[in-house]
Amino acid sequence: MTVTLKDFYADWCGPCKTQDPILEDLEAEYPDVEFEKIDVDAEQDVANEYQVRSLPTLVIENDDGIVERFIGVTQAEDIESALQKAGA
Repeated sequence: MTVTLKDFYADWCGPCKTQDPILEDLEAEYPDVEFEKIDVDAEQDVANEYQVRSLPTLVIENDDGIVERFIGVTQAEDIESALQKAGA
């Protein structure tokens, strides 16, 4: 099963910069998970498709669809729990 974490961010977003090191650590721990950084300014169509209204927004998906969605800075433990629920 494919598990993907989509990280919706913008360069001007302060909380997004806080989220980055948390995601970098998790990316090292979960090599089978596909981590995608999506700049909402450059990829507005994707942000609209996922109905992103606040930053940062994290969307965790697997082959069945969206498993979890986080808005705002999210701690590693919460993300790990969602990744495991998604099958990572």
